[in-house]
Amino acid sequence: MGSSIDTVCVIGLGYIGLPTAVVFAQAGKRVIGVDVKEESVERINRGELPFVEAGLEAALKDVVDRGLLSAQLETPAARAYIVSVPTPFKGDRDPDLSYIEAAARGIAPNLTGGELVVLESTSPPGATEHMGEVILTERPDLTLEVGKKNTLYLAHAPERVLPGRIMIEMVENDRIIGGTTPEAAQMCRDLYASFCSGELLITDAKTAEMAKLTENAFRDVNIAFANELSILAENMSIDVWELIELANHHPRVNILQPGPGVGGHCIAVDPWFIVSADRENAKLINTARSVNDSKPQRVIANVLEAAKGIEHPTVAALGITFKANIDDLRESPSKNIALELADRLDHGTVLVVEPNVDELPREFEGKANAELASVNDGIERADIVLLLVDHDPFRMVARENLDGKTVIDTKGLWR
Repeated sequence: MGSSIDTVCVIGLGYIGLPTAVVFAQAGKRVIGVDVKEESVERINRGELPFVEAGLEAALKDVVDRGLLSAQLETPAARAYIVSVPTPFKGDRDPDLSYIEAAARGIAPNLTGGELVVLESTSPPGATEHMGEVILTERPDLTLEVGKKNTLYLAHAPERVLPGRIMIEMVENDRIIGGTTPEAAQMCRDLYASFCSGELLITDAKTAEMAKLTENAFRDVNIAFANELSILAENMSIDVWELIELANHHPRVNILQPGPGVGGHCIAVDPWFIVSADRENAKLINTARSVNDSKPQRVIANVLEAAKGIEHPTVAALGITFKANIDDLRESPSKNIALELADRLDHGTVLVVEPNVDELPREFEGKANAELASVNDGIERADIVLLLVDHDPFRMVARENLDGKTVIDTKGLWR
């Protein structure tokens, strides 16, 4: 079935949606991307990348130049729709499905029957079915009953890619395909087989949704163990990185590395979707989230303690992205640490050293004591050097440049 789909509409051209649109276009599909940001649409239509991702810009320009991919603001008619929009949580950490609902309402007027609608956004269990309900409310003439001309096929196909390696992992990684019906799952599998060389694993939509959340909750729990160890070790004057290195010599132990917290749109968010689905029983996952969410405050407390007695303390905050060697600031604990330090350092200055951005993000507007600095300038001017992200340029810092400064290394890069 899916092999007959020649036109794909990708809704949401962000860090996942745009690479998805590109790989479908590379596979020979005619792809129309949809985004609410006019600037992003214009840049994509010029073959320009609105964010940093290795290997994506050349691939984007190629498919745009060949007429296989274009972007626009309005949702068009297509044979398949890929919904890749944000799924944040609300203030009470319940999932916010408003972006999915808006995408569904945009799709509904264009449907004639027989289309496949795939939710790629990481979502709480039941979100794919909810998306279908929104569409059917707008279009009661359609049905999910298989075998009719006006049948709508719904599926969930969560991504599991690493920023910086998206163009490789999008194609090579195994993929979970969950349909609201077996027929929808098979149609979705056939479509993704056009570019995916990894194994395509078929299940139902709700299990597929829960599988993605489970993967990230597993990682979050393990990071929380490492972060909790780092606090315990600090209290006992133990080098946590040496401790973990020694413990990992056990053949069945593989402790992860601690850090200043957990960021990104997946690991820092997805476990809360599980918690919200069953608050009574998701005890370990809830605790792990609390441990990781509290780690930035420990880092801030250490910096403020180090700043005591310095009349005008200058802190070089090295890295504000959520992980190394990317420009992605989503849910970044490092960015939030730098922001809070700018607020709490009396008569102090925060030098943000972030090699992957050209200007401070908008959250720093109005903070006169925060400025963007180069690696050398930031370290030279600093009283306190706070390493938050293990970007490659920071690995090259000469140790003598740190002499006479208080160094707080949250990643163990300079130990």
